[in-house]
Amino acid sequence: MTPPTSSSTVTLNINGEKHTLTVDHRTTLLDALRDRLDLTGTKKGCDHGQCGACTVLVDGRRTVSCLQLAVASEDREITTVEGVAEGDRLHPVQQAFLDLDGFQCGYCTPGQICSAVAMIEEHAAGWPSAVTADVRPEAGPPPLTTEEIKERMSGNLCRCGAYGQIAWAVARAAAEASAEKPTEETAA
Repeated sequence: MTPPTSSSTVTLNINGEKHTLTVDHRTTLLDALRDRLDLTGTKKGCDHGQCGACTVLVDGRRTVSCLQLAVASEDREITTVEGVAEGDRLHPVQQAFLDLDGFQCGYCTPGQICSAVAMIEEHAAGWPSAVTADVRPEAGPPPLTTEEIKERMSGNLCRCGAYGQIAWAVARAAAEASAEKPTEETAA
């Protein structure tokens, strides 16, 4: 009888590229990203899912990668902070963080950015938060107030205390995302 194996070969789709690697079943997505694939933008903070520094997007949803096993991430679309930008053009959230000083030491910034990207999409889809006054689906998205932003981003901690600038950056990026962008036809 062959003893059960403690590792598997998985293919991870990260930032649009497939990576095949053999990992111990206990390897977290965070450790696979940082130690095996050299994607060090995702930070290791508490390693207990409490600080949000390791937040990445899995199928567009925020995920603390320190609690997600790499083997459970196979066949999922994983986006790290390295994959948020479109080529050389920063994502609006990244640009807003830069323009409005939404970071100080920068350690939590990758997780904050990934979380903000997903949070803006969740809000636009009408998902309520714990502070949303009217949670009826027909009410649509609530106003994106500072209180809403802070509640929705509460899973991401910043030891430097840049919360005011982070909220401003998220609000600006959300406003840009909801604004009608001219198409090539209408801009001509």
